Amino acid sequence: MCTYATVKTSIDGSAKGPGGQWFHVSDGVVYFDHPVHAMAEHTLNIDFSAPGDGPSARVAVELTAASARTLIEAIQAALDSAPEVLTV
Repeated sequence: MCTYATVKTSIDGSAKGPGGQWFHVSDGVVYFDHPVHAMAEHTLNIDFSAPGDGPSARVAVELTAASARTLIEAIQAALDSAPEVLTV
C-alpha cells in the first residue's frame, strides 16, 4: 500500500554528494513509502537537495521504521547534550 505521506521543509546545511563533493542543501523531503533500494517493504525516505543545482545535487536515505525512530532519538539526544545557546 502506498501512503503518499510526504512532508517538505526548507533546511540549511551541507551534504556530501556524488564524487565526494560537498554542496549546500536547501530542501528536505521526508516520506514513508516503498523504497528504491533498501530491502524492506516500506521505508522512511529522506531526500536532501539543492534544486537549483540540478538532479545530481541530491542525497537520499532509506531507513526502516525502527531505524528511523532510533535516528530521531539519537538526533534529539545530540541536540539535548549541546549547550542551548548553540542550538537556537
